[in-house]
Formats: sequence, C-alpha cells, structure tokens
Amino acid sequence: MLSDDERAALAAVDAAAAARTLMELISVPSVTGSAAESELQHQLAGRLEWLGLDVDLWSMDLPALRADPEFPGTEAPREEAWGLVGTTSDGGDGPTLILQGHVDVVPPGDLAAWDGDPFVPRVEGDLVHGRGSCDMKAGLAAHLAALAAIRAAGIRLRGRVAAHFVVGEEDGGLGAFGTLRRGHTGDVCVIAEPTASTLITANAGALTFRVAVPGKAAHGSSREKGVSAVDAYLPLHRALAALEEERNRDPDPLLAEYPLPYGLSVGTLRAGDWASSVPDLLVAEGRFGVRLGEDPADARAALERCVAEACAADPWLRDHPATVTWPGGQFASGMLPEGHPLADTVGAAHADATGGGVPRRRGATYGSDLRHYTDAGIPALQYGPGDIAVAHSAREHVSVREVVETARTLVLTVLRTVGTK
Repeated sequence: MLSDDERAALAAVDAAAAARTLMELISVPSVTGSAAESELQHQLAGRLEWLGLDVDLWSMDLPALRADPEFPGTEAPREEAWGLVGTTSDGGDGPTLILQGHVDVVPPGDLAAWDGDPFVPRVEGDLVHGRGSCDMKAGLAAHLAALAAIRAAGIRLRGRVAAHFVVGEEDGGLGAFGTLRRGHTGDVCVIAEPTASTLITANAGALTFRVAVPGKAAHGSSREKGVSAVDAYLPLHRALAALEEERNRDPDPLLAEYPLPYGLSVGTLRAGDWASSVPDLLVAEGRFGVRLGEDPADARAALERCVAEACAADPWLRDHPATVTWPGGQFASGMLPEGHPLADTVGAAHADATGGGVPRRRGATYGSDLRHYTDAGIPALQYGPGDIAVAHSAREHVSVREVVETARTLVLTVLRTVGTK
C-alpha cells in the first residue's frame, strides 16, 4: 500500500519535464576533461539551487588529489575539475541517501556513424538518441525529476538527500574520489547508471596496463641482423590470452551470465618509426579485468608474473625482457554488502512504481564509481534507465518511459529510506 505522501510525490513526477531535461543535458558536449564538462556542472548547480537544495560547487585541487596515494588515476588530459553536491535542507535526524551520477561522456568517435550531430538529441517515438543519452544523462534527468516531484508535492523529509554529480567517471572516477575526500558522505547510495531494469549490486574492476617490448633495429633489407619488436611481442600476446582464459574460470555467481566477466583486451599497439626499419620497440596498452573482491595489487602482480614467465621462456626476451607499467584509470571492484536492505528497498520501490515485478540482481563486468562509495563504507548499488549495451556507441539511445520509471522508483526509494515528517 502506498502512503499519501508516496501517492502525492508519484503524481508530481513530470514526464514531459524529464524529457526536456534529458535533451538539454545531451546538448552540452561534456566529454571527459573538456571545458563543456565544467560548463555542465555549473548548469546543474543552478538546477539544484532552483530545487531548493544547499549547493556546494567547488574547483577541485587537482595537484593534491593526484598526490593522494589512493588516487584512482585518469586518462583524459584536464586542467580543471569541478565538484558538485546538492543537499536537501529540511532534514533532521534521519539518514542521508546519496543520488549519484556522472556528467562526463566519452567522445562520439566517427561522426559519419551517427545520424546527425551526436550532441543534438534526436527523438524517435519514445527514444532519445545522442551521445550520453544512456550513459548517463538519462540517470541525471531521473535524479532531477525525482527531486522535483518531492519538492512539488510539498513533502518534508526526516533525513536528507544528497545529489552527487561528478566528473571524470569514464577515466577512473576522479569526481567521486574528490567528492568523498571533501567530506560529502551518506548512509546509502544509488547510482543511476544504465542497468536495463535490473539492480547492479557489484562491479568488476578494470586496470589500464602498458607493456613495452624491446627489439633490435636494423635496415629492412637486412632484417635478419635485427629483431623485430612486433615478432617479440607475439608470445606475450598468446600468454595474455591464456591468462584471460585462466582468470575467467569459475566466476562469481553475480557475473556468471557473462561469457567473459573479466576481459583482458589489448586496445592499442604502436611499433616502429620507419617503414624500411626493423622496429626496436613495441608498446601495447590495454584493459585488464579485476575479479570481484580481488585486490588490484594482486591483479597487477598476476599480469606482471604472466609477462615475466613468457619472457623467461623466449630466447630474445629472456635477455631483453618486456616491462609492465600501469598508467591511466585504475578501477577496483566493488560490491553491495551481502544482505544489505538497500537492494530490497529499491527493488520493492521499482515494483510499486511500475506495477511490474521486483527486478533481478546481477553484477556488471565494467568498473564504475560504485567502488569509491563501498570503499568509503557507503553501501551502494546501480539502478537506472537505459542499456549499457548501446553506451559508447553511435547507437546510443534511451527510452523516456524508462527515465520516468526510474524517477518514480527513486521517489519511493527516497521516501522509504530517509523518511518523512
């Protein structure tokens, strides 16, 4: 049975306004590290102030954060990063629920693959297309719609809601890391990443690695006098493939539905500087999956051991070993504590808000900000509109119906978590 406050707040969810907000957010090309990322933070600060929240908008101290021994790393170049937290002001002694979402998006890639400008939202029936529509401006729109509905219904909260809108999620989680380091905290957290009407209660991790493979330069006409770094890399590539196979045996049940829960992917290979020279260096960079509950240091050691063993078995690499370094984003895994009631609360809210069943629980193979919150002792899960399968692609889109369903679910989650006066 819904309470009077719940019915009033659900009735106040404005679907048309949520759709407009989504399209306005997509229109800001907030690629990770860009000036537009900062621009969107300032725009969102204005929206949170209009909703009556106490707003903390600050320029992050990047040198201090980078010097922190637990800094998660970054990949995109940046000169600034803005933190943004809006907190409801009418709460008393109740708990604090964090509604979290990242404002940054990945670059659009090949513009010819898109039907039009990726940052001009295109509406097709119930679907809104555009870069960031799914990952995760739909989630931000749902957060704002839920907060607006609670305010429009005139409901006074016993606890507080804190909206954490963060930058830099796509390349390591700088924004979430800096927000928590500033002292913004809470009792539980819902991250509106695209989850396709499921509850994501765990994320695998992901580490960026670099392998430098030496060769010996020579003129291409007498290549036998040199050693190609490309050829030297091949046994390492086979060894990495074997390592991936080994690490994906018997995955955690939350990830058992995926054919490759902990992917190891070599994303770039760079070798040589002249067509008629034997290349004396190859640099491979890639992504290395971290298992649920695995210490990232143990994962790094496993890959380094794999490379060292492959080098020891090769006549050239035995005396000229490859080196492994770890640049860029470093995502640990994260998990909602077993038996924590947050999943039951959000699941029941979804069922009541949509008239459907309770969503199933599963894990995700990608890294996210979830681990920053769980590492800080804040139980967290992901629940939001859209399907990760279309994120980061030219097919990216989201259903407005899902945005509204998520907003309605978040309304009930807020009221049932922080309580009302």
